[in-house]
Amino acid sequence: MSQLISITVGKQLEKVAATLPDKEAVKYNDMDYRRTWSEFNAEVDRIARGFMAMGLGKGDHIAIWATNVPAWLLTFFASAKIGAVLVTVNTAYKVFELEYLLRQSDTKCLVLIDGYKDSSYIDIMNELCPTLKDCAPGEYTNPMLPFLKHVVYYGEAATPAGMWNWRDVEAACEKTPVEEFRALTDSIDPQDVVNMQYTSGTTGFPKGVMLTHFNIINNGLGIGDCMKFTENDKLCIVVPFFHCFGMVLALMACLTHMTSMVPVDLYSPVKVMKAISEEKCTAFHGVPTMYIGMLGHPDFEKYDFSHMRTGIMAGSPCPMEVMRQVIDKMHMPDITITYGQTEASPATTMSTTDDPVELRVETVGRHMPFVETKIVDPETGAELGPGVPGEFCSRGYNTMRGYYKMEEATRQAIDKDGWLHSGDLATVDEKGYYRITGRIKDMIIRGGENIYPKELEEFLYTHPAVADVQVIGVPSARLGEEVMACVVVKPGMTLTADEVKDYFRQRLARHKVPSYVEFMDAFPMTASGKIQKFKLREWAAQRVSGGKKDEEHA
Repeated sequence: MSQLISITVGKQLEKVAATLPDKEAVKYNDMDYRRTWSEFNAEVDRIARGFMAMGLGKGDHIAIWATNVPAWLLTFFASAKIGAVLVTVNTAYKVFELEYLLRQSDTKCLVLIDGYKDSSYIDIMNELCPTLKDCAPGEYTNPMLPFLKHVVYYGEAATPAGMWNWRDVEAACEKTPVEEFRALTDSIDPQDVVNMQYTSGTTGFPKGVMLTHFNIINNGLGIGDCMKFTENDKLCIVVPFFHCFGMVLALMACLTHMTSMVPVDLYSPVKVMKAISEEKCTAFHGVPTMYIGMLGHPDFEKYDFSHMRTGIMAGSPCPMEVMRQVIDKMHMPDITITYGQTEASPATTMSTTDDPVELRVETVGRHMPFVETKIVDPETGAELGPGVPGEFCSRGYNTMRGYYKMEEATRQAIDKDGWLHSGDLATVDEKGYYRITGRIKDMIIRGGENIYPKELEEFLYTHPAVADVQVIGVPSARLGEEVMACVVVKPGMTLTADEVKDYFRQRLARHKVPSYVEFMDAFPMTASGKIQKFKLREWAAQRVSGGKKDEEHA
């Protein structure tokens, strides 16, 4: 990445379509949707003109509530072309969360599918907006959601009352003159906001992170460069589009490198392995649990991974043992690690394909091009030297514009000198490689000793019977906090709490041995695949307070 580029998402798409018009841009292996770059760009233009015919334009907020279906891609790129802001909606949201997001984001148009897992989006919308079904499409009014006018349905069922059908949007394009559309597209500035991603809201209400064309295009460019992406690569994308992992690390990395996209709408090990094998994918992005799910699947050997080369493992700490299996068994010698946060568009550090395997496994790489990074004392703000744990901070082109309508929260996140504070604990070595040791709030302080959960998790992954592990702190009247290890055992294997503790005792300092060991089938997850440690902590605190006594480390 020799320099930053100043271009909008729409113009970048047009540039790729002009350069490689007949090259495959998008191909779903399990649904009838395949488009070359020129076909995809033309379809995006029709949807964009359709949006304009509905009265949508520059600065309007268009929300998309869907899994990784074609309409998600088309809504995003069409919104970008008319200067609208795409508001991404978490697929797991229920009525309370949706109401908050639509109201707080000032959404004018919502595009949705039938639903996700056990949630019917249509039922949720009708519960939230009971008079919607009595309105003509585009004429909805609600004083509680004063901006919302349009709801667009994408699916095979009959169009719900009060909603547009997706086909109506495309058909409406004829009402918008091409010249008017071109003038609008040409007026968009790369520094305009193009996307609002809502943070998970583990503390307080979710915040809308405002990201610009410049933010996400350049972050995608840097990401793709680190993986040496070209037009000959094919990326399998199952990480949710609504998350920065899907939108930037996948879609924008592909867009800036003319790389073909092979989306999968929902994660299952078989669906992903089938897509990788049938489409001869060269790259895959996923969180550790996705890789673990494929590697441990009984049909793993039936699928062809021989074309694979690179990808990203991110979203939560990456176990060393899993990384080694991915490199060896999934034929991904060039797999990389990325670290960042939504507020940083999202990547701030990344390992490269040229880094030694050990560094790609044990660190999150060095700072991205054109991004400054440092470690500071969380209490004083003083910069810390190599090897000293502190808070990770970043500054650069990728820093968000701010939180939508939350100026005070923005000031708390970005200091007066422009440094974005992550809330993550990290160290940096003499060569500039960063290691993330946990969240500041995740750190366990046991009798005055600082314990970093990631260190203990990495250690326990080396046990042959352990498939997955999360280490958390639980309240202790005597020591302030104690260590609990939550363990998922590999299928067909057995493990006891005493065996886990003995494994720690033989190899680590006494104060790091867990007082509690709990065996679980799975961990609570977000829709984007991140483990919800705060839910684990809440559950563990109740379990401990429910009568289980602290155990000695004798």
